[in-house]
Amino acid sequence: MSVRLLFRISLACALAACSAPVAAQAAQAPGAPGERHTWAPADKHGFGTATRLSSNVWFTLRAAELTEIYYPDLSTPSFRDLEFAVTDGRTFLDRETGPGVRSEVRPQAGSLTFRQTTQTARWRLVKTWVSDPRRATVLANVRFESLTGRPLRVYLLADPAPGDDGNDDRGRTEDSALIASDDTAASAVMAEPRLRRATSGYAGSASDPWSDLEADSSLDDRYTASAAGNVVQAARTRLTGRRGRRQMTLAIGFGADAAAARRTAQRSLFSGFERAAGDYASGWSRYLRSLKAPPRSIRGDRQREQLYDQSLMVLEASEDKLNRGASVASPSMPWVWGTLELEKNEFSGPYHLVWPRDFYHVATAQKAAGDDAATDRLMDYLWRVQKPDGSWWQNTRVDGTEYWTSLQLDEVALPIVLAWWLGRTSAEDWVHVRKAADFVVTKGPRTLQERWENQEGFSPNTIAAEIAGLICAADIARRHGDEARATQYEAVADEWEDKVESWTATTNGPYSPKPYYLRLTKDGDPDDGSTYDLGDNFAQNPTDERLVVDQSFLGLALFGVKRHDDPAIRNSLVVGDQVLKADTPHGPIWNRFTFDGYGETRSGADWTIFPTADNQTLGRVWPLLSGERGEYELLAGNNAKPYLRTIAKTANDGLMLPEQVWDGRPPTGTRGQQAGEGTRSATPLAWTHAQYIRLAWSIDAGTPIERPSIVACRYTGTDC
Repeated sequence: MSVRLLFRISLACALAACSAPVAAQAAQAPGAPGERHTWAPADKHGFGTATRLSSNVWFTLRAAELTEIYYPDLSTPSFRDLEFAVTDGRTFLDRETGPGVRSEVRPQAGSLTFRQTTQTARWRLVKTWVSDPRRATVLANVRFESLTGRPLRVYLLADPAPGDDGNDDRGRTEDSALIASDDTAASAVMAEPRLRRATSGYAGSASDPWSDLEADSSLDDRYTASAAGNVVQAARTRLTGRRGRRQMTLAIGFGADAAAARRTAQRSLFSGFERAAGDYASGWSRYLRSLKAPPRSIRGDRQREQLYDQSLMVLEASEDKLNRGASVASPSMPWVWGTLELEKNEFSGPYHLVWPRDFYHVATAQKAAGDDAATDRLMDYLWRVQKPDGSWWQNTRVDGTEYWTSLQLDEVALPIVLAWWLGRTSAEDWVHVRKAADFVVTKGPRTLQERWENQEGFSPNTIAAEIAGLICAADIARRHGDEARATQYEAVADEWEDKVESWTATTNGPYSPKPYYLRLTKDGDPDDGSTYDLGDNFAQNPTDERLVVDQSFLGLALFGVKRHDDPAIRNSLVVGDQVLKADTPHGPIWNRFTFDGYGETRSGADWTIFPTADNQTLGRVWPLLSGERGEYELLAGNNAKPYLRTIAKTANDGLMLPEQVWDGRPPTGTRGQQAGEGTRSATPLAWTHAQYIRLAWSIDAGTPIERPSIVACRYTGTDC
């Protein structure tokens, strides 16, 4: 009888409850609660989930390790990381994320399956990651080779964090399973062949298994972590790297409690990796086949074609399975959002939240690619979470619970534009559009925050969205016989279109004698030298608003409010290129705005808010802004393919597109921080992936496909 068959018989027995799980005899781990829990850095090289709704689990990868697993929804990380350590028991101890270990992530074409390889001169470890389409389990096929021919030891190191709080967990061993739980959820790490010498301790304490391994390259202590704390776990695998001991299946199962998590992992192991991986890949293949054929603009370039498919799958995977239509900005928590130092609570924060603005970009990209069902679900979700006054929260968790509660008027206007663009103009849709448009009329044009989320005032980008929203709302109003509202919306929009330049474009600024648009003005007078505090550690405050420019004014052209060749638009492009553009090895990419401080320090340390601002942090350049520029160049009759190529080249080895890339300023050029490559900002960022998809389709069309024609016709005489 084979070892595999014996294993399956034992699993079947366990599933039939022929024997109750028996906890291994182990002492209580010292050192509770351990070091304070944090989440992993945000620069992900992989993001995956099954297409089936029954598998409400999502996994992420960094270069060398598994990082956050989300369960039961996309706003709830429930596992921090898992990696392996390799030793000969005497002369060396390597950790996958440690020095001297090379790593690579390779996505499998047509699926969110990832092959992750780590290696040294002594060994090679290859992990193929999927999730079980039938249940909440992350699975890996693990293959380990000793490159010297000598038998080695391989240890598993796990950092569970069920229920989005890694400081209140308890851990133990049941048979060979590593169990972690709190009062809301549980995880179970199991393997075939079974794990051995399993232990649970507290991070950074005497019971931390890594400390035990570091002492003598062996797991000597066997603990149970029965007191609440930051639990970390470890076990020795059966792998040696020699024939017969090179293969292992790993299962990380989740459930509402320990018994459910263990049962989930057991069932996935019983079904086997090959079946799950095949079903997983088939699900993604069916999804891609259900969409339009890829646009001509990417055909013939293998990397861009694969990135296009990857981007579509990332957007699909970013939609929650319990709260349909809720699409998150990124399955990550960059910088202090992950170290939990800024908001001073025990639960994770941005970016695994829903922003109506990012939502707009995702929905337009999915519609362009032919995913009509997804865009309808996203629109339905927006209507469900709309506030009674017609506005939306700045962002929410996937269940609609508010997180940041400021008001951003572009996030009130964009759902109106999206509804019109999607043809969502029914009587029920009109109720929601009317409330939003009435809110914009009452509260606009000045916004409490513009799209970069930390300043109030008159923003050309926000005003462009407001104008577009009101013109779209006027059209829908007429379809439902409300001529009075239609006339009011158009009158307000016309007034704002007439005044937006006088409100936001300076004629006496330092960058040009000709008018150019500012990021925003505080009082609607761009020439009076009003000042404000930029935040994000910028020290030269208060700052004259005429010094602060960004590329967001392009929204005036992209929404059809101004012609592409409007003199102030063209001059603002020249100014922006002078002060915001970085020429990277991949092409030109732009900063958000002058003096942006939302990024790492000059040494590469995390962004945070320092007690005393001294320009400690630098916002780097954003690839999605190259996409916006490409859309503008289409309006101007120019070639936008170079901008599409620029975005594509910023993808990492897992084809994940970042929020920001290194731009030549320190620490650019140091190891792992090359110009044009992703920083530790949110990766993958759904907005960047959406911009790539949408620009590809816009190049085919010869114009920005999301531009509301009714707005462009009214104000520029085009698209009529």
